[in-house]
Amino acid sequence: MPYQITLPIPVRTYDIDFVGFVSNIVYVRWLEDLRLQMLAEFFPLDTAMQAQGIAPVLLRTEIDYKRAIRLFDAVQGRMWLAEAGPVRQVLQAEFTVDGQLRASARQTTCFIDLASSRPTPTPAAIRALVNQG
Repeated sequence: MPYQITLPIPVRTYDIDFVGFVSNIVYVRWLEDLRLQMLAEFFPLDTAMQAQGIAPVLLRTEIDYKRAIRLFDAVQGRMWLAEAGPVRQVLQAEFTVDGQLRASARQTTCFIDLASSRPTPTPAAIRALVNQG
């Protein structure tokens, strides 16, 4: 899977809601952590993007909750680039505990031109890697 990254995700006491489960909003933060790590490893904000005058933006987030995650669970987060179209990209993610899927997610993103704040084509290096597979 292109641009795949994996991170251990710590569950903090402030991540837990009154029922004892990880709060829904925490999953969005975890997705952002994964997405930023993916960019840092494969398309750094401070070098690759600044040189091209572009930045990533998030268009949509979908999360399917399978089983609750609780305090002290050892969560593993994984994200990869599933699609890279002419302008939009789709990222897939999974959160597991002991190898069991607890939640899956899909995010739609695009890049914008920093000067115009308008969408810009998916960088060629990203499309080339996805289209190889």
